[in-house]
Amino acid sequence: MEGPSPLTLVMSDRSPGRFAFTALIAALDAAPEPGLEVVTPRTPEQLLTEVRRAGATGGRLVVAWSFYSSSFPECAAELAWLRAEVPEIPFLAIAGGVHATAEPAQTLAAGFDLVCIGEGERALPELLRRLHLGAPLDGTPGFAAAQWRGPKPPEVGLDEFPPFSPARNRYGSIEITRGCLYACRFCQTPFFSKARFRHRSVESVASAVRALATSGRRDVRFISPTSLSYGSSDASVNLDAVEALLVAVREAAGPSGRIFFGTFPSEVRPEHVSPEALELLKRHVHNDNLIIGGQSGSERVLAHSRRGHGVEEIRRAVALCREHGFTPNVDFILGLPEESPDDAEATLALMESLADQGARVHGHTFMPLPGTPFREAAPGQVDPRFHARLDRLAARGRFYGQWRVQQTQAQGIADRRAPR
Repeated sequence: MEGPSPLTLVMSDRSPGRFAFTALIAALDAAPEPGLEVVTPRTPEQLLTEVRRAGATGGRLVVAWSFYSSSFPECAAELAWLRAEVPEIPFLAIAGGVHATAEPAQTLAAGFDLVCIGEGERALPELLRRLHLGAPLDGTPGFAAAQWRGPKPPEVGLDEFPPFSPARNRYGSIEITRGCLYACRFCQTPFFSKARFRHRSVESVASAVRALATSGRRDVRFISPTSLSYGSSDASVNLDAVEALLVAVREAAGPSGRIFFGTFPSEVRPEHVSPEALELLKRHVHNDNLIIGGQSGSERVLAHSRRGHGVEEIRRAVALCREHGFTPNVDFILGLPEESPDDAEATLALMESLADQGARVHGHTFMPLPGTPFREAAPGQVDPRFHARLDRLAARGRFYGQWRVQQTQAQGIADRRAPR
């Protein structure tokens, strides 16, 4: 009796889906499917080549995408292009990520066969198991199709799954915290992963760092919506927990390891910056900069966004970073809902003031992201009167960001949204 036919999972491994795919590949290691091949092409040309190669085996073929709302059109266009290039090769097109979760009907209408709603660490292995056995896919937990929607899988505990896959030579930043209790009204994170913290244990993080070191990789980076919230269940900072983490990471990384904490792909909330926190970081980390989420220079806009801090906390965080030898990279969102001309001026003036103090400022244009309380808001636009001032900051090396491109992306998100 012949066994199940070969099964190939092709992941379109382009930013921004790369972080998600690293976690999902690690989850496949925790529940290995015999005979499963996983390939991760990074360009459309490589994607086409891998699909043709896998299609020639006669086995089952799954092609996966993960994307944010801003990159949804690009991924949908890539799927349409791929189907046109290989009409003779049947494959199951699946999509995941925050946009697919928030807009499953729109994602399915774009040509995807299935969408993963929410976290995929349990859902994807179960889908592949059913495919491998030739079982019906209807009702697969965590997935939805045009005619059905499966039940929600149990919530993921970070310690249940490794953060990356040494067996498949797939490494990346270590997710130490998932979810965010602050629930800022513009952000998809708390509405995708719940508005509370789930932390990876120190032991699990240290084990992952040892795997990095064994592979010859020196640099250790972390994924967290708010780095100094590690170990905390509320809005307080638990510096003992942060230090226990960093001490264990230092030991696991070895003498040649380098620790980067509070930098991309993470950030630090301004009210969490204190002399004690910065002195702790100076003892343990190798980065000389921190990413600080400021978001607005207007008290009114910060309050309307439910940001949870004020302008003074932003100023204080920048001053403290400079005193302790860190360059602060401060994020701002331009064109937030309810922002008046006076609010916009206050934000730009704060950005200029912080730049004069030695900070770098990072400008984003507000996007009305699906799944957030600001979903129905107008797309962000930057007042043309401010363009020259932003350009001058950039010329000084004090400002960076893709705010011009994001204005177009924000308008596209607004144009595509279905009425509620």
